[in-house]
Amino acid sequence: MITLALRSAALAAALLPTLAGAAALSLEQALDLAVQRSATMQAAQAGTLSATEAARVAGRLPDPVLSAGIDNVPATGRDRFTTTADFMTAKRVGLSQEWLSADKRAAQRAAAQAAVDREAAAAHIAAAETRLQTALAYVDAFYATETLQLTDLAEHYGQEEFETARAKLAAATGTGQEALAMSSARGVAEDAAAEARQAQRQAQIQLSRWTGEAVEGLAAPAFAAPPDEPAFVASHPAVVAAQRDVELARQEASVTQANRQPNWTWSLSYGQRTGYGDMVSAGVSIPIPIAPARRQDRETASKLALVDKAQANLAEAERVAATEYRSLATDAERWAQRLQRYRAAVLEPARQRIAVATAGYGSNQAPLVALFEARDAELAAQRKLLSLQRELARARAQLAFKPVPEGAAR
Repeated sequence: MITLALRSAALAAALLPTLAGAAALSLEQALDLAVQRSATMQAAQAGTLSATEAARVAGRLPDPVLSAGIDNVPATGRDRFTTTADFMTAKRVGLSQEWLSADKRAAQRAAAQAAVDREAAAAHIAAAETRLQTALAYVDAFYATETLQLTDLAEHYGQEEFETARAKLAAATGTGQEALAMSSARGVAEDAAAEARQAQRQAQIQLSRWTGEAVEGLAAPAFAAPPDEPAFVASHPAVVAAQRDVELARQEASVTQANRQPNWTWSLSYGQRTGYGDMVSAGVSIPIPIAPARRQDRETASKLALVDKAQANLAEAERVAATEYRSLATDAERWAQRLQRYRAAVLEPARQRIAVATAGYGSNQAPLVALFEARDAELAAQRKLLSLQRELARARAQLAFKPVPEGAAR
């Protein structure tokens, strides 16, 4: 009876979370490791750098154009192709500069900055997605390990009960039916432990895919309070990306509208003649929009249509994000309620059943099979409890890590 009492105490201790050692990897540590090694993050940061470098030259005047040549060289007659015989022949060097208005250059700078903001938002979205996937993998690995502990304990108990039944059969105090039942139960427990071990290994592989490190121990995951619906929607990755697309489309439309006014080009040249005075020429070139309604206005209308498209995508993204939040919040509330009911309606009676079975077996009023079944039922209840806790943790992880962090979404 002392052995049974000790084993019952060991069971109760084993059913508590036990992965809190000093070397255990915490959720925050796993998230930091995942973000640091993410190739997606590196790609997004390279995109931001590219847009930033492009923005540095946006709104600048085009490079001036240097020209050189010989004007009015005779093509016929005795002086053909000579550069010093005719007074009209001049060696010319000139400089021209295309001029953009201040409004047009400001529009180009704003469009370039909008492109930088979009790439920066993409980097933040990549970081948020990496953190979310890492958190989900962490939750799966943690609860797979907890489940494995229970199945290992069930396997250990199955072996002990089988040995006890065999010893009782040898001492003629047990039955062959009881020994066979314990043998079958041991086989079932061993198979369940093997399945749990495989599931844990797969979960650890998935977590290592994000952290890049072998998983030895995990601390229990903890999540911050979830945001409310407006905050979740405003920081949802799809909404953040759509907002940046809207802003970029607006700025590009502004650039197109500004381009309706043509750019002027100023030029200045100096001509040198042999035996005659040198000459200076100055001029300006002005493109003439001969059909703005059929060209420039159509280009502007095309860009404005893209603004409407981006705004419609934003509205749809907001609807999707709001629906996702309500679904996740409902799931989290439902899982929490099921956990509370399950503890009271299933787990507590299962523990009481063990106490009754232990007392009955100790007074020889209940068979060994009844005690084993009571313990197996409690272990099954604990595994189901872990499954509910895992689903609740996954819902909370999505509520906590799906949104882009505050500040990065603006």
